[in-house]
Amino acid sequence: MATIQAMYHMNRKANFLFFLFSLLFLDINGQSVLNYNKRFVECEDKWVALNATKDSSHPYGFIYIDAMAGLTLHYEGNFIIDENGKFVVQKLMDNGAYKVRLEANNVNVAIIPASRYSELNITDPPDWLHNYKTTSDSIGRMVRWGYFYNHWGESAKALTFLEKAYQLDPGYKGIAFELSYAYNALEQFDKAIPVLEKAIAANPEECLLYKELSFTQIFLNQLDKAGESCHKGIKHCEDKKMKAEIAYNLAYTYFIKKDKTNFDSWASETKKWADPGERFSNNIALMEKEINK
Repeated sequence: MATIQAMYHMNRKANFLFFLFSLLFLDINGQSVLNYNKRFVECEDKWVALNATKDSSHPYGFIYIDAMAGLTLHYEGNFIIDENGKFVVQKLMDNGAYKVRLEANNVNVAIIPASRYSELNITDPPDWLHNYKTTSDSIGRMVRWGYFYNHWGESAKALTFLEKAYQLDPGYKGIAFELSYAYNALEQFDKAIPVLEKAIAANPEECLLYKELSFTQIFLNQLDKAGESCHKGIKHCEDKKMKAEIAYNLAYTYFIKKDKTNFDSWASETKKWADPGERFSNNIALMEKEINK
């Protein structure tokens, strides 16, 4: 009797271990096929799968950039991974697809391997994508794409568009600011300065250029030059909020350095343009209180 019980428990344990092994195998298999390690902004012109839903199906679609809407998911439907590891379409959108505007967040998706396209009956690129690529070589498109990637915190990617556009037409509207912004974001400050100085000479009324130039000079610790840039920007700029921001950046810099004389000067300049109760005014008041202790 003891022997029968022992065999029963051994078989039960063996079955249980086999069950666990099967689950582990499927999990490893699924993970090896779908690696959820990419953010939306890293998946332009890629077929991607989202994490499985409660019914173990994976929403999937194609990520591309719409010139007006920005990063967009062309949601195709859902698929499951069967016991053999095959991708099986479970649900397709009734009207072919659904467009979802995406935010540049930290949600991770998996790029679908090309070896699985036939199982999902998809092609790379999809037939409809050419409608969004008609101006792929235009300077305007490259500047727009550079703006998108700068906005999403992907300035290295932005440079791949902006440097090419700048070589073609350095005077194109918006190119100097976006290019210098990308350089500054990547701490390539020495590259930003000639771009900004050239743009300011051609467009002395463009406020953003002064803000970006003074920002660059502050980070290079060229504070006298930053002061000159701020004064010029405030003189030429008509936007009060921009004047306040340009002055505030230098005031904050001197506050951090505990340079009370220069802080007081730029704090006073900030208060000329910042509305009472507004963020810059409130912050200056707090800094004044602290530096006067």
